[in-house]
Amino acid sequence: MQPRYSIIMKKLILPLFCMLLLTACQESLEDRCEREAKEYTKKHCPALIAENIVMDEMTFEKATHTISYIYTVSGVLDDSVVINSNEPRKRLLEQVKNNTNLKLYKDAGYSFRYTYYSAKENGTKLFEATFRVNDYR
Repeated sequence: MQPRYSIIMKKLILPLFCMLLLTACQESLEDRCEREAKEYTKKHCPALIAENIVMDEMTFEKATHTISYIYTVSGVLDDSVVINSNEPRKRLLEQVKNNTNLKLYKDAGYSFRYTYYSAKENGTKLFEATFRVNDYR
Protein backbone atom coordinates (compact mmCIF):
# COMPACT_ATOMS: atom_id res chain seq x y z
CA MET A 1 0.00 0.00 0.00
CA GLN A 2 2.87 2.38 0.74
CA PRO A 3 4.34 2.48 -2.83
CA ARG A 4 0.94 3.19 -4.37
CA TYR A 5 0.36 6.08 -1.93
CA SER A 6 3.77 7.48 -2.86
CA ILE A 7 2.97 7.39 -6.60
CA ILE A 8 -0.36 9.17 -6.05
CA MET A 9 1.32 11.85 -3.93
CA LYS A 10 3.98 12.43 -6.60
CA LYS A 11 1.28 12.79 -9.23
CA LEU A 12 -0.53 15.38 -7.10
CA ILE A 13 2.39 17.27 -5.67
CA LEU A 14 4.28 17.85 -8.93
CA PRO A 15 1.36 19.61 -10.69
CA LEU A 16 0.55 21.64 -7.57
CA PHE A 17 4.19 22.69 -7.25
CA CYS A 18 4.27 23.71 -10.93
CA MET A 19 1.09 25.75 -10.52
CA LEU A 20 2.53 27.55 -7.50
CA LEU A 21 5.76 28.21 -9.33
CA LEU A 22 3.96 29.63 -12.37
CA THR A 23 1.74 31.80 -10.19
CA ALA A 24 4.75 33.19 -8.37
CA CYS A 25 6.42 34.12 -11.67
CA GLN A 26 3.55 36.18 -13.06
CA GLU A 27 4.03 39.92 -13.12
CA SER A 28 1.67 42.16 -11.20
CA LEU A 29 -0.86 44.33 -13.01
CA GLU A 30 1.23 47.37 -12.07
CA ASP A 31 4.38 45.86 -13.55
CA ARG A 32 2.50 44.76 -16.65
CA CYS A 33 1.03 48.22 -17.16
CA GLU A 34 4.40 49.89 -16.70
CA ARG A 35 6.05 47.48 -19.14
CA GLU A 36 3.31 47.82 -21.75
CA ALA A 37 3.38 51.63 -21.57
CA LYS A 38 7.14 51.65 -22.16
CA GLU A 39 6.86 49.13 -24.99
CA TYR A 40 4.03 51.04 -26.66
CA THR A 41 6.00 54.29 -26.52
CA LYS A 42 9.13 52.64 -27.87
CA LYS A 43 7.32 50.89 -30.74
CA HIS A 44 4.68 53.42 -31.76
CA CYS A 45 5.59 56.94 -30.65
CA PRO A 46 5.57 59.53 -31.96
CA ALA A 47 2.41 58.53 -33.82
CA LEU A 48 0.00 60.64 -35.82
CA ILE A 49 -3.39 59.70 -34.40
CA ALA A 50 -5.51 62.36 -36.09
CA GLU A 51 -4.95 65.43 -38.18
CA ASN A 52 -2.79 67.81 -36.10
CA ILE A 53 -2.53 65.41 -33.12
CA VAL A 54 0.59 63.36 -32.40
CA MET A 55 0.86 60.93 -29.51
CA ASP A 56 4.30 61.44 -28.00
CA GLU A 57 4.31 59.04 -25.10
CA MET A 58 2.35 56.71 -22.86
CA THR A 59 3.44 56.37 -19.24
CA PHE A 60 2.33 54.70 -16.03
CA GLU A 61 2.74 56.03 -12.50
CA LYS A 62 2.72 53.17 -9.99
CA ALA A 63 2.22 55.41 -6.97
CA THR A 64 -1.07 56.82 -8.27
CA HIS A 65 -2.08 54.00 -10.64
CA THR A 66 -2.36 56.53 -13.46
CA ILE A 67 -1.93 55.77 -17.13
CA SER A 68 -0.94 58.95 -18.97
CA TYR A 69 -1.26 59.76 -22.65
CA ILE A 70 0.85 62.70 -23.82
CA TYR A 71 0.06 64.47 -27.08
CA THR A 72 1.32 67.41 -29.11
CA VAL A 73 -1.14 69.40 -31.18
CA SER A 74 -0.40 71.62 -34.14
CA GLY A 75 -2.23 73.68 -36.75
CA VAL A 76 -5.74 74.87 -35.94
CA LEU A 77 -5.81 72.86 -32.69
CA ASP A 78 -2.66 74.52 -31.35
CA ASP A 79 -4.54 77.06 -29.27
CA SER A 80 -5.86 76.64 -25.73
CA VAL A 81 -9.07 78.50 -26.62
CA VAL A 82 -9.78 76.14 -29.53
CA ILE A 83 -8.97 73.04 -27.48
CA ASN A 84 -11.13 74.08 -24.53
CA SER A 85 -14.05 75.24 -26.69
CA ASN A 86 -14.41 71.74 -28.16
CA GLU A 87 -15.33 70.17 -24.78
CA PRO A 88 -12.37 67.79 -24.74
CA ARG A 89 -12.98 66.64 -21.17
CA LYS A 90 -16.48 65.39 -22.01
CA ARG A 91 -15.29 63.63 -25.19
CA LEU A 92 -12.30 62.01 -23.50
CA LEU A 93 -14.44 60.78 -20.62
CA GLU A 94 -16.82 59.12 -23.07
CA GLN A 95 -13.84 57.42 -24.74
CA VAL A 96 -12.62 56.10 -21.38
CA LYS A 97 -16.09 54.83 -20.49
CA ASN A 98 -16.57 53.08 -23.86
CA ASN A 99 -13.04 51.76 -24.47
CA THR A 100 -13.09 47.99 -23.92
CA ASN A 101 -9.28 47.86 -24.18
CA LEU A 102 -9.13 49.66 -20.83
CA LYS A 103 -11.48 47.26 -19.03
CA LEU A 104 -8.76 45.47 -17.05
CA TYR A 105 -7.40 48.79 -15.80
CA LYS A 106 -10.82 50.29 -15.13
CA ASP A 107 -11.79 47.19 -13.13
CA ALA A 108 -8.62 47.71 -11.06
CA GLY A 109 -9.59 51.37 -10.42
CA TYR A 110 -6.77 52.96 -12.41
CA SER A 111 -6.84 56.63 -13.44
CA PHE A 112 -6.33 57.95 -16.96
CA ARG A 113 -4.62 61.27 -17.72
CA TYR A 114 -4.63 63.06 -21.07
CA THR A 115 -2.20 65.93 -21.61
CA TYR A 116 -1.98 68.10 -24.73
CA TYR A 117 1.00 70.32 -25.50
CA SER A 118 1.51 73.04 -28.10
CA ALA A 119 3.82 72.44 -31.04
CA LYS A 120 4.17 76.13 -31.87
CA GLU A 121 4.83 77.28 -28.30
CA ASN A 122 7.57 74.76 -27.51
CA GLY A 123 5.68 72.41 -25.25
CA THR A 124 3.33 74.77 -23.47
CA LYS A 125 0.58 72.72 -21.83
CA LEU A 126 -2.75 73.54 -23.46
CA PHE A 127 -5.03 71.06 -21.70
CA GLU A 128 -4.96 68.26 -19.16
CA ALA A 129 -7.68 66.00 -17.78
CA THR A 130 -7.48 63.11 -15.33
CA PHE A 131 -10.30 60.61 -14.97
CA ARG A 132 -10.59 58.57 -11.80
CA VAL A 133 -12.80 55.61 -11.02
CA ASN A 134 -15.62 57.89 -9.79
CA ASP A 135 -15.62 59.66 -13.16
CA TYR A 136 -15.92 56.65 -15.47
CA ARG A 137 -18.16 54.32 -13.44
